Amino acid sequence: MTIIELKDVSKWYGTFQVLNHCNAKVNAGEVIVICGPSGSGKSTLIKTLNALETIQEGEIIVNGISINKPNTNLPLLRSKVGMVFQSFELFPHLSVIKNLTLAQVKVLGKTKDAAYSFALHYLDRVGLKDQINKYPGQLSGGQQQRVAIARALCMEPVVMLFDEPTSALDPEMVGEVLDVMAELAQEGMTMLCVTHEMGFAKKVSDRVIFMDQGKIVEDCTNHQFFNDPHLLSSRAQEFLSKINYA
Repeated sequence: MTIIELKDVSKWYGTFQVLNHCNAKVNAGEVIVICGPSGSGKSTLIKTLNALETIQEGEIIVNGISINKPNTNLPLLRSKVGMVFQSFELFPHLSVIKNLTLAQVKVLGKTKDAAYSFALHYLDRVGLKDQINKYPGQLSGGQQQRVAIARALCMEPVVMLFDEPTSALDPEMVGEVLDVMAELAQEGMTMLCVTHEMGFAKKVSDRVIFMDQGKIVEDCTNHQFFNDPHLLSSRAQEFLSKINYA
């Protein structure tokens, strides 16, 4: 079953083309890593998938819904597309438990009791059940990112999007976030992840999308990307030659 489809997607910032005729499909249960050099359009591409970034040409279909049509209910769509950002995006004035229950009640219409139960379940899932009454500022960066993942999971998304989720973390905190993501992958969550953590990409991804200058240069299996680089474009080979993915 196809969860996401990009059809000839292009986007400009003024006269600069940041996405150039991008085509891709994401099937249920797939884990796809989007990688490439800085400025290649990775983060822009992933943000178009829940309309945080608009497109000028092409079409994006998510869970059967064309997201760039004027009548699309974007809040409802976004409730099914979990998004985890570089900078956590938690509400600093709300406790952890309130961060997790707010959208469940306001967007999904759950009762407060049901939302609380879901929040406890997913906080336990990411190892933070004992932190429910703390505020984001009282948590480490790794803990805040795990709270952000739990918040997204509370919405029961059909797909999870990660935009460089470890880039703002101290090196010693990266592992705790990647471990949670790896467990989600093993459980069959459909995931797209923009990341520079290529060791993680090699470990968990089914497919790799490599971007350069706004184009999808490679869309191939994990094995082909990491084990048969001689089959890739010269640009992808150059990229791989400069990184450690052991």
